[in-house]
Amino acid sequence: MHRPKSQLQKIAETAVILAAAGLSWLLPMAFIRFILRRVGALAFRLLGRRRRITLENVRLALGDRLDEAKQIRIARESFSAFALSLPEIVKLRPLFMASDAGGRIRRAAPELAGVLDRARAIHDQARGCIFVTPHLGNWELLPFVCAALDIPLAVVIRPLDNPYLERLLNLSRQGTGQLFLPKRNTFLPLQQMLAQGKSIGLLPDQSTMKGLPAGFFGRPALTTPVPALLAIYQERPIVVVACCRTGHLRFCGYVSEPIWPGPHGSEKEEVLRLTAATNRAMEEIIRRHPEQYFWMHNRWKTYT
Repeated sequence: MHRPKSQLQKIAETAVILAAAGLSWLLPMAFIRFILRRVGALAFRLLGRRRRITLENVRLALGDRLDEAKQIRIARESFSAFALSLPEIVKLRPLFMASDAGGRIRRAAPELAGVLDRARAIHDQARGCIFVTPHLGNWELLPFVCAALDIPLAVVIRPLDNPYLERLLNLSRQGTGQLFLPKRNTFLPLQQMLAQGKSIGLLPDQSTMKGLPAGFFGRPALTTPVPALLAIYQERPIVVVACCRTGHLRFCGYVSEPIWPGPHGSEKEEVLRLTAATNRAMEEIIRRHPEQYFWMHNRWKTYT
């Protein structure tokens, strides 16, 4: 059991984030990355519980392919990767808020735009789909990118335990023009939005008490059945996407083949099939950039 944060802790946490955002605007990205590598390494040393979870998760997922030294490097770098998301959003926000954002992205990063245009084509052909992304790279950029490419999106989010930070994050997200919904009691609204031709954005790679056991890096992991149920009820495909770093404010995109629901005699078996296929597609992308994955979450947690 974690003790809830006090009001003072929440205010201090918010002040630190605001200060970090201000510095991110002023400082060059190369210097920010240099600093955050060292901050991440320090956090890796000092945050004992998170370090243990991260190392154990990397070992469980990648230990059959990587030696211990590489596992430790990936675990340590994942701390810095998580911290990079805020300055990247601060730096790129003016680009995404521009009236010709889509054209600018295509000129600045034609390969990335080409991959993301494929996501737009799948959305158009399916009349809306279920986009899922793991906590990999900078997942907060994806709603901005979808808005720039004219993909109408409804994103399910987990509310933060700090209302001040929640307000700041909501202000940033609302600037995308996309719709953001809290996690609770959203299944029917999500079905309605798919029926209206919108796409859905979900991050389904964290453990949940109501999840189904589906393979993830070779081990059963409790996984939400929501993407699969939406796919079945609305006859829409699941598409795994990700936005990963390749350098200073440079990214590559990933868009999986559509995972369509098929004819089935048992809804439960089809939900399990779709969920397992989604996990495999996420796993494939994570293996390409393991140092950018959020290994700090206890992914194989059980509830007994």
